[in-house]
Amino acid sequence: MTKKMNKKVKKSKKNIAVSVKDLYISYRGLKKTSIRASWKHLGDKVEVFDALKGVSFEIEEGKILGIIGQNGAGKSTMLRAIAGIFSPDKGSIDLHGHSISLLSIGVGFNKKLTGKENIYLSGMLLGFSEEEIAAKEKEIIDFADIGDFIKRPVKTYSSGMYSKLAFAITAILETDIMLIDEVLSVGDVKFKEKSYNKMKELISDERRTVIIVSHSLGTIKELCDEVLWLEKGEVVMMGTADEVIPEYEKFMGVVSTQEEA
Repeated sequence: MTKKMNKKVKKSKKNIAVSVKDLYISYRGLKKTSIRASWKHLGDKVEVFDALKGVSFEIEEGKILGIIGQNGAGKSTMLRAIAGIFSPDKGSIDLHGHSISLLSIGVGFNKKLTGKENIYLSGMLLGFSEEEIAAKEKEIIDFADIGDFIKRPVKTYSSGMYSKLAFAITAILETDIMLIDEVLSVGDVKFKEKSYNKMKELISDERRTVIIVSHSLGTIKELCDEVLWLEKGEVVMMGTADEVIPEYEKFMGVVSTQEEA
């Protein structure tokens, strides 16, 4: 008589793309003070701002996470920490071996170099070879659609041109994890539509993980599987868009009423 098969089926292990555990990041700056006072109270003039306070969460591979919160909540700091631009004061970030790119206005370009030179610089910083970048160069330039400005120093660009080129590089040179900080809200109407459609195409890849910071709740609702709500550097809530956004809207309504009073 054959032995009965064990009916218990082991659950397949989830592939985690990003793990953030007990993350703390603080900014230190000098208080406004007189030169004479600064000599007398050298240790008193440093001001500390806690941008992130004990933040923990995980994102599964292939998921799209939206991060929401008021200005100063720690959203952009969170993205820059995941990208490796900021080092944690405490806690850890594990990318589990995935390649990563950050798409954010004002981050990543050498403004003295031309747009074309920055394509190669950005691509190599993302881990691509010169040959791989050269194979994608025309596609990047065509998508950015900034004309002869591609041959000019980035310091001559408008914010719209900057965002077009930044988006084109990140979108065409595809990484495992994409971090997007409000870039979809910049640029002319035509480019907004093109970049939005490209974003939907990119995140349809089940292997790609995307984290989006945006004040547009409509964008978050349409694109994101999960939403992380940060407030004053701490996690308020994490769940589906249908769970988190109504609570956030209630909170913002209360805040607006208090501000008007």
